[in-house]
Amino acid sequence: MKIRPLEARDIASVLEIQAACPEIAQWTTWDYDRVAREEMAGWVAADEAHGGGMTGFIIARRVASDVEILNFAVHPDARRRGAGSLLLEQAFEWARSYHADRVFLEVRASNEAALRFYERHRFEASGRRPRYYIAPIEDALLLTARLT
Repeated sequence: MKIRPLEARDIASVLEIQAACPEIAQWTTWDYDRVAREEMAGWVAADEAHGGGMTGFIIARRVASDVEILNFAVHPDARRRGAGSLLLEQAFEWARSYHADRVFLEVRASNEAALRFYERHRFEASGRRPRYYIAPIEDALLLTARLT
């Protein structure tokens, strides 16, 4: 598995992964183009063992002394092979390079698989945002991982 910065050539593949993951934020091509222009940080996972096809991505930004994960997905057919952990660790390393105190994100309250994944990676519930998501309307749990 290879993790590398997201580039403009990756946007079509990222949109395909996003389409297969309706539980994540549904961004536009323009949003991902901003990542490719380095307005936000982003990385992709390519599975070298399966022809180098893209399996996942993660997008983050600095917010004061913290880092926020804005969007993150691994294609359903490629889950449980380590891509998500590698992508998340890349974001943690990037956060540490800025001496961030913590990393935070929102997740659908009903997304049990994601909640278990984040718990394994040192995230803890730190808040709730009622009716944060639409289609369907649902609360978001705010999760935080301390880096220090």
